[in-house]
Amino acid sequence: MCKLDRYDVRILAILSRDGRITKSKLAESINLSVSPCWERVRRLEEAGIIEGYSARINTRVLVPGNSVWVQIELKQHHAESFSRFEALVMDTPEATECVAVGGGVDYLVKFEVASIDSYQRAMDRWLLSDAGIERYFTYIVTKTVKRATPAIDEDELA
Repeated sequence: MCKLDRYDVRILAILSRDGRITKSKLAESINLSVSPCWERVRRLEEAGIIEGYSARINTRVLVPGNSVWVQIELKQHHAESFSRFEALVMDTPEATECVAVGGGVDYLVKFEVASIDSYQRAMDRWLLSDAGIERYFTYIVTKTVKRATPAIDEDELA
C-alpha cells in the first residue's frame, strides 16, 4: 500500500466528488501550486489508486427500461460452483452488477433490461444452464431513491 499524506487524501476526496475539477481549482483547494498538485495526481494514478475518470450516464434517459435485483442461492458451495456461476454472470450483458454475499444467499445480481419479459428470458437461460442455481428471488425496482458514486471521506484515510 502506498503511503498517503494529507494532501493526497484531500486530492482523493475532491476527485471522488468532482472528477472534472480543473488542475488549478484542485491545487487551490488543497493549498498547493499547480505543478506539485498535478504531480501528486499523476503519482496516485501510476500507483493504481486512481483507476480512471468517467461520467455516470443516466441510461433511463437514453433507453427506458427496468432494473431488477435477484437473490441467488446455489445448489453447491465449492469453488467450481462459484466459478461456473460467476462465468455465467460475466457472459450475461443484462447482468450489470453482481456481488457475493453472506447471510443466507450467495449472490445479489442486478439486471438492467428493456422489459420484465426480457429479464425472465435471461433468467430462464440461466436456469437451463449448468450454473447450479438452487433458487432465486426477484425484486423489481419501482423507484431509485439514491444512486451515487462513493466519495472518499478524508477522515477515513487519515
